[in-house]
Amino acid sequence: MLPPAFPVFSKPIMNLGGMGVGSRVLPDRAHYERHKTPGHFWMTLLEGEHVSTDLAVQAGRVMWLRHSLGTPAAGGTFDYWTIEAAARAPLQQHLGPWVRQHLATYTGMLNLETIGGGIIDVHLRFADQWPDLYGAGWLAAVVGLYEHGAWRYADRDRRIGYSVALFGPHGREYQHPSASLVEQVRRMPQVSSVQITFHADRPAAAHPMPPGGFRLAIVNCLDLEAGRAARARLAGLRARPSSARRALETGAGRDRATTRSWRCSRVTTGTACPPHAPGSRRVGVGQGLGRYFPFVRSSQGCMPIASARFRCSATPAGSVQ
Repeated sequence: MLPPAFPVFSKPIMNLGGMGVGSRVLPDRAHYERHKTPGHFWMTLLEGEHVSTDLAVQAGRVMWLRHSLGTPAAGGTFDYWTIEAAARAPLQQHLGPWVRQHLATYTGMLNLETIGGGIIDVHLRFADQWPDLYGAGWLAAVVGLYEHGAWRYADRDRRIGYSVALFGPHGREYQHPSASLVEQVRRMPQVSSVQITFHADRPAAAHPMPPGGFRLAIVNCLDLEAGRAARARLAGLRARPSSARRALETGAGRDRATTRSWRCSRVTTGTACPPHAPGSRRVGVGQGLGRYFPFVRSSQGCMPIASARFRCSATPAGSVQ
């Protein structure tokens, strides 16, 4: 259905993988027609503070909640989140009645994301990025809520915390840092935890990520500058050559897992993601971050798979990898 007015915001209907894959502002009808994405819907473009609120709900009643304020960066990414110690009375006066009305029989954890006080996302879970910053005994209280149907958590001595994210450019394949480096960063003063947020044994394109970058790591901490210093220590995560880039250099490749062969060559025309060709995948190109990225059509639409302009076709030994 065409929006009655612009701008609007496009986002996934179901965001099980997280990270708002392919979300974007659609400022006018031309952009709407160009960027219509299967599995997305449009909604009112909201302005204001982006707040993530975790709530413990018992039979439709809010027993506990805590707010985190996102500091946005480019392309749907966040530089860091501030896990607040204080209440937000106006927001809580809106969320409590909403929960009672729509989740009257629900018992469990709930996450509500809001922009300018308007709800944009509802998750029957808590934000798994920073539970270590909620205090000792909090996770045990969550287990008790699901096991016994009752919330028991004193929540004494709240402290402001920070969850600092490290993003890298799209179009690369990354390696995990060494375990010793992660441990060194975790032991830095005021650092609570370190999370490496990607699978090194999977292609970068297999990870749901926002348009603005590929999330590499998260540092949870009790001091923002300490978190930034820890992030800087991790910022040397090395990129490894992707199979597509190697193919551009060698002209062909072989998938180690399946032993299937494939061949690639450069292309100079075409910007659309073409449909599958019988027995192979034809690859188009898309513009982003000042360079071209190849795209392959999948069930979720056109997905970037490496940082080069090329077309791959199957060889008699197998299909494109």
